Amino acid sequence: MQPSPAEIARTLAAGHLPAVAHIACRPGPTPVRHVTDAQGRVLLLVPSEGTLAGALRPQEGNDDTALVLDIRDVPPMASSPSLGRIWVSGWAAKLSGDDARAAALDYAETDACGDLLDIGDGQSLYRMEVAEVRHERNDKLVEIDPDDYAEATPDPLRTVEFDLIADLADHHMAEMSDYVRRQLGAAARPGDEPKVVRLDRYGFLVRMGGRSARLAFPRPVTDRHDLAHLLHPVLCRRCCDSAA
Repeated sequence: MQPSPAEIARTLAAGHLPAVAHIACRPGPTPVRHVTDAQGRVLLLVPSEGTLAGALRPQEGNDDTALVLDIRDVPPMASSPSLGRIWVSGWAAKLSGDDARAAALDYAETDACGDLLDIGDGQSLYRMEVAEVRHERNDKLVEIDPDDYAEATPDPLRTVEFDLIADLADHHMAEMSDYVRRQLGAAARPGDEPKVVRLDRYGFLVRMGGRSARLAFPRPVTDRHDLAHLLHPVLCRRCCDSAA
């Protein structure tokens, strides 16, 4: 198994990557701080006075503003392939009162920044209702159904992917190399040193020379601790063999 386009979109849109906004009838693009809530709706944290707040002000007769959020993946390693780029389109409206307070709590679940304490004064929150999602990777563009996007969840390992890959490389290279070679069997060539270059809830991508292979976990993992439990027999194979 591997992540679906909807899961990749939710992972990229979660709020851990830089984003720019293309706002209808306004010059741009404009860098914007954002996260997504549990339903995949985009929350924008915007200085109350400034260019971005002015650009998001609805035109006369409207309650919201059309925009497109453009987010590109930042691979964890220089040798890691990119997950691509997404465009999330919809309409954003400024929140106030109870809606703003509830959205601030949703925002804090991903990014508990101090500016959330200034909501209603120096900072404002806008919520963007998602109407269209597109994912581009390797020059291939995929339209994602907004309902599929809303039902998907971000990958739980994305924020620690760099740390996990670095730990495997620094402390478990021999064990991972043995494991990858056992999994690939005859497909593993002598002299090719397997290197983990990407990792997600479904498995990891390894590179060997000019070739790549994806190895799946027995089941999707739920978090970093679950991954450690799943990989324990691999990383501690010698201990397990000794115990046997």
